[in-house]
Amino acid sequence: MVSSGLGRRPKERAMHVALRPRSGCLVLCLCLSVFTLLLQSLWVPLEMTRDEPTGRSPEEQGQRGLGSRRLALRLGALSTQVQRLSRESGQLTQLTKDDLSLLLQSFRQDQQGLARLVERELKRVSQRLDQLSRHPHPRHQSHTPTHDLRPHAGPSEKCEVPMDRAYPVCAEKVEFLRARWQSDPCYAFYGVDGTTCSILTYLSQIEDFCPFRLGRNHSALPWHQKPHSYTEKAEIRTTLSPLYEVISNSSGPAVNFIRSRVERMSERWIQAALRMRQSSNKTVSTQMRVLLYPGALAGSVGQRFEALVDRGGPLGELVQWADLSACLTILGHNLTFSTSQQLLHSLIGAAPGRGSCPIQRPLTFDLIYTDYHGLAHLHGAMGLAFLHYQCRFRILDSFGTEPAFNLGSYARSHGYKTLWGSWGLQPLQYMTMFPHTPDNSFLGFVSEEAAREDELELDRYRKDRIAVIYGKQDYMWQGKSEYVEVISEEMETHATVYQPPGLASNLPGFIRNHGLLTQEQFLRLLRRAKVFVGLGFPYEGPAPIEAIALGCVFLQPRFHPPHSSDNNDFYKGKPTTRQISSQHPYAEEFIGKPHVWTVDVTNKTDVREAARAILRTEVKPFTPREFTCEGMLERVGGYIAHQNLCSTSVPTWPPESALRVHLGPLGQSCVSVCRRSSLVCEPALFHHLNSPAAFARLSIGCSSMGKEVNHLFPSYSPWGRLCGLQQEPLLFSCAGSDPSHRRLCPCRAHLPGQVALCPDCL
Repeated sequence: MVSSGLGRRPKERAMHVALRPRSGCLVLCLCLSVFTLLLQSLWVPLEMTRDEPTGRSPEEQGQRGLGSRRLALRLGALSTQVQRLSRESGQLTQLTKDDLSLLLQSFRQDQQGLARLVERELKRVSQRLDQLSRHPHPRHQSHTPTHDLRPHAGPSEKCEVPMDRAYPVCAEKVEFLRARWQSDPCYAFYGVDGTTCSILTYLSQIEDFCPFRLGRNHSALPWHQKPHSYTEKAEIRTTLSPLYEVISNSSGPAVNFIRSRVERMSERWIQAALRMRQSSNKTVSTQMRVLLYPGALAGSVGQRFEALVDRGGPLGELVQWADLSACLTILGHNLTFSTSQQLLHSLIGAAPGRGSCPIQRPLTFDLIYTDYHGLAHLHGAMGLAFLHYQCRFRILDSFGTEPAFNLGSYARSHGYKTLWGSWGLQPLQYMTMFPHTPDNSFLGFVSEEAAREDELELDRYRKDRIAVIYGKQDYMWQGKSEYVEVISEEMETHATVYQPPGLASNLPGFIRNHGLLTQEQFLRLLRRAKVFVGLGFPYEGPAPIEAIALGCVFLQPRFHPPHSSDNNDFYKGKPTTRQISSQHPYAEEFIGKPHVWTVDVTNKTDVREAARAILRTEVKPFTPREFTCEGMLERVGGYIAHQNLCSTSVPTWPPESALRVHLGPLGQSCVSVCRRSSLVCEPALFHHLNSPAAFARLSIGCSSMGKEVNHLFPSYSPWGRLCGLQQEPLLFSCAGSDPSHRRLCPCRAHLPGQVALCPDCL
């Protein structure tokens, strides 16, 4: 909205200039810098003047300059913020009008606070000059102590640390800030100057560790206040134009991949949206303000990731980000997309500094989708507000995070501490590539479409006698030559391995290597191929699902013993205890023959027989519903409408009617127990089993019933007939197993081809 600048107050006109193009920001920076120098030169601490009496204590002498130093620090912090906005002016163009409005509001609040501070300081100096003119002190006159005129205290106010049982750590926090308030500029930004009064004000008005001081207005913490709620309903869109606008100003190989994938699949998304509009089974939800922040693309980590994109590096995460952004756009939500850590700070209202302080305003996003790297960036910028808002975060986590690794104190004391995990989120906030960890939410992606109908009519699903090897980098082929050679004896064998310029290929001579192909070229090759051959790595990627959707058979290695964090370097340190029985367990367990063949690659006879059987078999393209546009829209729409992870009450979705209670055998996890009955474990239903009545309904005679913080509970131990209930809801775990425990398992059915949803869920 454009409005006239006439009639604005001076502060508002300055605000109008501050966020004009780069030149305006630089002018404001210059003005602030000059103003800071003037203040520092004019407000010389009085102990430096010739009329200053001697004999003061060091503490009394230090108080004289505190006001001016505090103001200078505030001005410096504001100047830094303006400079940052100036540097980001090129990025700000990708923001929506609402985002710019929020930035303007935040900046106006900062400026108004600065103006009030300047006004107080000028008034203080004026009062002091009047006092000196009325009561001049002779050079050698003995000193009469003056009143404390610090910014946060009145003339006669004394600041003592309160002893209040409701605030048990107040004194400890005061001592910490006395020693460390200069360690982060954000404390000075919020008015801390090292005095007890300023520290108590900060700890009561910005952080909630001390009681409000007498005579001060008692109000909610500034970052606790709820922003204006959005009551508009999310309407299914039949265009992706809002998404193109959001990501149009981002660049780099990774973002280019995301954009090209969205564009290539746009027609399928639009057709799915039209079908959803006509469906009577659509979920209605409130329109959400959503921030997408792929932290792996930000900062130095992002630079390393970007460098790998064009060299055959991992693209699975980018596939998810592309499909998630398209899905949320079609569902009708308002998106902001950023791969800049500095822009992230602006969007969430981070205080200038190193992130020790809370954000300046309530978080304006209802949901933030990020990854483990982005989660660390948020933690480093939000201070105390991180815990307050962490229920709004959704973490894209390809391989999953089990509850035992998620709760930091438990992980440290029980041997589950890893580089990842220990964030203390609700396990359902982690969103996986495949439905392998039911403790987490299955996000998934959308598979490439099958061959066009006209092609199917002509070829009747016939394929060339071609095998394409799944492995884009040399190291993936190590130790697999004999396995690949057996396949090459039965069919023409192709590869898409990245070949650095000037280096000779290490691939066997019978391989036809195309080099690194674009996604379109790779899909054309798969449309011709009969077999897509896995080498054992990469694990659990999207490519096999897309190959199956294009009519290929996926041939993969069986792992014996299964790969896990105990015996495999790739899974070592990952927050999961899963046992990986093949390169792609989902394809093996949920799809299977004739689309998926799993073999012992060290047995040449088995490999040869499998290759010949595949050539004799006619296989049609196949895509599970959960990897279609409709399936992802249905699933993500259900999560947004029903997963209320910020509620303190017990979950009500899925409904209790979906619960199927099973008592597992010794040593089996609930994942295995439920799968054995063609069901899935549902962690949101655990609370229905966490009571003595649940054991009684299963006719389990308990000699004792106790509550513990244990990821195996609720469970039954036949030795001593001990029944255990869960004390910590964050440790309800489908994954936990132990030879001495029989797990009580909350199983449920699922929709055909849609593991994440039960028949009663929508």
